Amino acid sequence: MERNVVIIPGDGIGPEITASVKKIFAEAEVPINWIEGFAGNEAFEKTGNPLPEEVIELIKEHKVALKAPLTTPVGKGFRSANVTLRQRLELYSNVRPALSLPGVKSPYTDVNLVTFRENTQGLYIGKERIIEPDSHIELVGVITRIACERIIHAAFEYARKHKLKKVTLGHKANILKESTGLFLKIGGEIAADYPDIKFEDMIIDNMAMQMVMHPQQFNVIVTTNLFGDIISDLASGLVGGLGVTPGANIGDEYAVFEAVHGSAPDIAGQNKANPTALLFSSLMMLRHLGMDDKHDLIRNAALKVLADPELRTGDLGGKGSTTSFTDAICREIAASK
Repeated sequence: MERNVVIIPGDGIGPEITASVKKIFAEAEVPINWIEGFAGNEAFEKTGNPLPEEVIELIKEHKVALKAPLTTPVGKGFRSANVTLRQRLELYSNVRPALSLPGVKSPYTDVNLVTFRENTQGLYIGKERIIEPDSHIELVGVITRIACERIIHAAFEYARKHKLKKVTLGHKANILKESTGLFLKIGGEIAADYPDIKFEDMIIDNMAMQMVMHPQQFNVIVTTNLFGDIISDLASGLVGGLGVTPGANIGDEYAVFEAVHGSAPDIAGQNKANPTALLFSSLMMLRHLGMDDKHDLIRNAALKVLADPELRTGDLGGKGSTTSFTDAICREIAASK
């Protein structure tokens, strides 16, 4: 059955990598009908809103979206459309697998972990108060039991479904005793419902060190919003960077899959962009939609191409372009049919 999926081309290199994914899906004959929506700089320039209400309504109607990177101004300008999207649609689980890939240069060859980041609360609610301009700023973070419970349950359910042995909870309860202390307390309560899965907790700065020294010890990591933002990028660095790392934002009703890297405006339109992260995010989407055969077909083709330095894009040390990389994956798919 054909599924409607909202696709958001995004900013910078977004339209190029979006076109790549569309072409690969067409070659694989994936039964998806793309519904295009706009967000980010282009939408802001046209409407004054980086996340128009029409896009929110499209995702609510069709339930699933694939999103290329959106630019967020640093220190000024409009609020992150990514954060707003997650909060408006209650996409409380940010899921980021980090897996060592053949042919991709990285510090390790045997990393296989996934981070679950609480996506709607913490310091990212954006409550900042100016007490004295340029001198004294206060900010508020929020942690609630319901948000803790649903993200920790999601992490344990993922571990059980994928037959992973351990969930590690990252916190700072030695200093933030009430806020992340609550997260830790609830983690222990929920762990009791999953006796088949080992549970451990780790202070977040120690976790960062342990991930660099011995990443193989981790299966599933679950943590709060700001900590998860940092730790998930660290995990990407262990396997080759953000250019090969997929991401998903999942709630009870809706799911938005996204490339987690930036919009790279400096190389936009130059046929240099690496579409791997968005492609792998789209593969997570296919799993979500139950299209496992199409997932396997495309992933196997992509892994073969990534293993060839002549075909990889320049950011991965290869000689390929966005177009040649995409075409090579399409050839592999055609050969496998």
